Amino acid sequence: MNEVLSKEPTLSLPLTVKDIENTRINTVDFDNIPFGRVFSDHMMHCDYANGKWGNIQIEPYGNFSLSPACSALHYGQAIFEGMKAYYTVDGEVALFRPQLNAARFNRSAVRMSMPEFPENDFVETIRYLVAKDRQWVPKDANKSLYIRPYMFGNDAYIGVRTSEHYKIVIFTCPVGAYYSAPVTVTTASKYVRAFNGGTGFTKCAGNYAATLYPAKLEKEKGYDQIMWTDGLEHKYIHEIGTMNVFFIIDRVALTAPLDGNILPGVTRDSIITLLKDEGIEVQERPITIDEVMAAGREGRLTDAFGTGTAASVSFIRLLHHEGEEVEVPVDGQHIATKMKDRLNNIKTGREEDKFGWIVKV
Repeated sequence: MNEVLSKEPTLSLPLTVKDIENTRINTVDFDNIPFGRVFSDHMMHCDYANGKWGNIQIEPYGNFSLSPACSALHYGQAIFEGMKAYYTVDGEVALFRPQLNAARFNRSAVRMSMPEFPENDFVETIRYLVAKDRQWVPKDANKSLYIRPYMFGNDAYIGVRTSEHYKIVIFTCPVGAYYSAPVTVTTASKYVRAFNGGTGFTKCAGNYAATLYPAKLEKEKGYDQIMWTDGLEHKYIHEIGTMNVFFIIDRVALTAPLDGNILPGVTRDSIITLLKDEGIEVQERPITIDEVMAAGREGRLTDAFGTGTAASVSFIRLLHHEGEEVEVPVDGQHIATKMKDRLNNIKTGREEDKFGWIVKV
């Protein structure tokens, strides 16, 4: 057994491990992995009751039972995170800035009136879980092991109140690219993703559910994603689909500020650091859709891209707003390309990790 698998993580909570003989992996075609449909051998779960978290359990991936009155299914107390594990060029498996995911998970929990989970236990459990299933980490440079931690209220009670019982679950799945080509985006004049005082800065389930119907309508018109704007004037750009968004205008990088409406993306923060490291000015400020469209018409918009865990850096090739379309030549997005390459090179060990972002499994 690999040494890392024989060591239990340093946790504040007790740990129980039930091993499984790996057989399913032999049936998986790693050259053709659909995103989010093939799952690794093990999962973690832990229950909260009587005001405290209990035993962390790692066991074979599988279904679990819920009451029909499970409070999360009725009132939406549910949050999640998204992370990835990679093979580095020296043959090790690594995580990318997992401490930020742990901190964001707890910020989401606080806003949704849910208990925080010990951040060290969050990171160490994921390291241990990935180590046990490291053979599920794809070795192809364009693939990775996606990690999905989530928590939900688990009261068997349908009164509207903060739940008294919760369950946290973490499972993993090998994945390929989320977006295989540059995307087209459009604004939505009727629907809103987030508003002041809401939950836009959290990764709560309801944020994503509310975007599905308007996204479906725009896909029927031929657009890949919605570029969300503010709820008052539909004037200021927030995010694009499930990603933060950047625009390079006159060689200045613009992205929306973390004002409570924007998800504080780990990839977003990393790209800002890399842009500044390249000597590129970054402005985190309100950005109007009108200034972006004008810059596109005038040829001053040279790069437009979304950032997120699933897609890393995704190029935007077309912006649509109120009947007008602006194209962004993908082969001209030199800054976006460099940011994507640097980010991937740091994750895989091809470039020195001078920022201390990588955590070896």
